[in-house]
Amino acid sequence: MATAENLTQKKRFRPDGKAGFGGVALGNGFQHNADLECLQAVEAAWNAGIRLFDTSPWYGLGISERRMGLFLKDQPRDSFTLSTKVGRLMLPHEDFKMEQSLWKGKLNFAYKYDYSAAGVRQSIEESLQRLGLSSIDVVYIHDLSPDNGDMKDSYAHYFEQAVNGAMPELTRMREEGIIKGWGLGVNTVEPILQTLEVADPDIFLSACQYSLIKHDEDLNQVFPKVAERGISIVVGAPLCAGFLSGKDRYLYDGTFPAGVKEKLNALQQVARNHAVELHTAALQFAAAPDEVSGVIPGAHTAEQAVQNAQAFNIKIPTDFWKELKHEKLIAEHAPIPDK
Repeated sequence: MATAENLTQKKRFRPDGKAGFGGVALGNGFQHNADLECLQAVEAAWNAGIRLFDTSPWYGLGISERRMGLFLKDQPRDSFTLSTKVGRLMLPHEDFKMEQSLWKGKLNFAYKYDYSAAGVRQSIEESLQRLGLSSIDVVYIHDLSPDNGDMKDSYAHYFEQAVNGAMPELTRMREEGIIKGWGLGVNTVEPILQTLEVADPDIFLSACQYSLIKHDEDLNQVFPKVAERGISIVVGAPLCAGFLSGKDRYLYDGTFPAGVKEKLNALQQVARNHAVELHTAALQFAAAPDEVSGVIPGAHTAEQAVQNAQAFNIKIPTDFWKELKHEKLIAEHAPIPDK
């Protein structure tokens, strides 16, 4: 049985660089995007130096994996880090319709939840076929979270299934060398904290929880816990699904929580004071903590992909971050970029 001491000493997989590429837009998230445009976005990210790529069967019900793999399949497999997700199995279905779906365009698959050991193996095998690749580096157990309304009241049931199925199976796959690491890909902190109590993960994809808009829960509850065990965090939705780069939307449920528009206005004012692009600041803020091993903004055009990649290397005046802290727009103890 793993002890607290050897869990702390375990060397865990981390991507080589923090700048990454997220695959939601490749799955026609929010709008239908053309195949060629998406392929060009992945190619542009690659040419700009991005080597961390994240996707999921859920993104467009297979579309994101197919599009991402179309480019990555021709690159040397040891030259990039790829993560995908498990928890939903795709079921062939002609033009599947979903109410209030994030995914636009024609969907030729339905899905069912499955967090069992057999479901994990099947999901990974199917992902490899869609991607056209021979291996996956990191596997995240996806959307196993109480905020997932699609599960209705079954979160506790599915979490127990994962504890007895997906989690030990992914640990075995890591020990067998099939994958390099595993964790959860979720939008809340509760399942991350629960998983730390019952399993031996390596890396978490924490979406919606670490941005200029909202970061206290990750900063105060998650980061100290993962640091104790050498576990790292990949930040998903660092731009709040485009909210911090000019899109009239906030994250994924179509609502604007109280205060977020006012906070955006205040952030934009400080950015103007220092001639800083808020988009750039948002990505650098997400990448600043030592616990963070990756940041994965999405893109569906070459221009967006290049803009995201370049943002990690732009110098931002220290006084910008000082004013954000003085105005209490970011936590006083939040790490800031040191370049």
